[in-house]
Amino acid sequence: MIEPSKFDLFSAEDIAAPLRYPTFRRIWLASLLSNLGILIQGVGAAWAMTEMASSADKVALVQTAMMLPVMLIAMPAGAIADMYDRRIVMLISLAVAFCGATAMTALDWLGLTTPDLLLVLCFVVGSGMALMGPAWASSVGEQVPSEVLPSAVALNGISYNIARSFGPAVGGVVVALVGAVAAFALNAVLYLPLMVALFFWRRVPSPSRLPREQLSRAIVSGVRYITNSPSIKIVLTRTMVTSLVGGSIQALMPLVARDLVDGGAQTYGILLGAFGLGSVIGALNLGEMRKRMTGEEAVRACTISMSGAIAAAALSHSTVLTAAALVLAGAVWTVVWTLFNIGVQLSAPRWVAGRSLAAWQAAFSGGMAISGWGWGRLADVAGVENTLLISATLLLALPLLGLALPMPRINARGEDAELLADPEVRLPLTDRSGPLVVEIEYRVALENARPFHNLMQGIQLYRQRNGAYGWSIARDIADPELWTERYHCPTWLDYLRQRNRWTKSERALDDQATAFHIGPSPLRVRRMLERPFGSVRWKENVPDLDPNEVAPVATSEQSKLQSRVQT
Repeated sequence: MIEPSKFDLFSAEDIAAPLRYPTFRRIWLASLLSNLGILIQGVGAAWAMTEMASSADKVALVQTAMMLPVMLIAMPAGAIADMYDRRIVMLISLAVAFCGATAMTALDWLGLTTPDLLLVLCFVVGSGMALMGPAWASSVGEQVPSEVLPSAVALNGISYNIARSFGPAVGGVVVALVGAVAAFALNAVLYLPLMVALFFWRRVPSPSRLPREQLSRAIVSGVRYITNSPSIKIVLTRTMVTSLVGGSIQALMPLVARDLVDGGAQTYGILLGAFGLGSVIGALNLGEMRKRMTGEEAVRACTISMSGAIAAAALSHSTVLTAAALVLAGAVWTVVWTLFNIGVQLSAPRWVAGRSLAAWQAAFSGGMAISGWGWGRLADVAGVENTLLISATLLLALPLLGLALPMPRINARGEDAELLADPEVRLPLTDRSGPLVVEIEYRVALENARPFHNLMQGIQLYRQRNGAYGWSIARDIADPELWTERYHCPTWLDYLRQRNRWTKSERALDDQATAFHIGPSPLRVRRMLERPFGSVRWKENVPDLDPNEVAPVATSEQSKLQSRVQT
């Protein structure tokens, strides 16, 4: 079990510190307008569906159509964000969403919109935003220094929630006065400032001396990293379960406005605005909660408060009381998701940041998409009020999950360490040469056998998440002090990538393992090219190889840079 800790996600610095950086400031302000447009469109789409279809599941499917693309394409989107220029990826993503919003506007203007067509176009817009999400989240670290990254992440959340405070109310007024078509058109127009801000961002890409991964391999690398990262898996599980149980209020809010408080589009906008206002309040009070609670305590308190807020909204038939409950719901909802988001972002190194955040977005959006469909179907059978009460009851029991999966300690793995010199080789290798077998021999005092073995379990996880497979640790039965660590990499190029993905915390583990080694000789490392029967050419002369494919051989000067054995 991973030890919970105080969630020192924010320092005492001013939350507005990232706005001192011009690039971040311009993109942040443009994103505020873009978020405003998305939320205005959401009001228009939800209310248009409410007018076209009487069933609750059709209305809730609007949320599903917007969220489902994130779940479906999150990992490819994350891999693309890590492989290509994130600025270009975001521009293409915005172009897709812009085309979807424009088509929605034109079809509604011509009176051709049907419930199914509206869902398809919501899916197109959601696909553009799903493709943009990982690139957007992982690009924040390129716009500001690492010391203000937590504040920058929080500001991005505040941007969305400021928009949510006013956007739905504005959307409700627009829909009430002009119709849904105006909401769709306004969303299309408000994409343009962000596209302009990104176009003029002069991003400086991080150079890489290794070739870019193929998309399929990049996806596999991301999945492998997450699978072998206990802290990220815990956050993803908590995210999915919380969104499944707590997504009812957002999915059914149009029906709360229409059926529980007898309101119209403007009332719906006011309720959404109350939720957004609460979100801003929650984001601004994270620092105070940091001083008083651990991360697990904060998530538990917010979940219980969310339960009470949803129950109050279910039982209330007054717009004022419902709005007050939604302010509380918005505040605690934002605290929970900010904790989950930053927990993933600060637990993943730069090379896999996009894919890790994509997995988090997939867990969140997948939970919201399934939640929207499930709560809508239940509302058709049990009614809106009873459905919300069931959701509130489940939320009240959710803190029990924290007993088995407590919020993990946040590790500072967000920054990658320096690149390692390539090991010296005398066998001509290409990037595709492999599999490569690595063996490392440790000599460990008998009394340190158990702590060494326990430490090697952590070594196993970081080797596997960085690209190794077939890991094992063996002890010589004739010489009990001698231990041999063994693992494989698919190709020589994969081995070079694995070496250069180490973070500082992972290197600290490696240093601890090296410290157990005793004796006058250094660690012995063997790097061997595994050769199946019949694969070796029995000739004196090695055939000529393309010099562009031959893997680099470290010079003696590079080898001297390594003060200890690098594996």
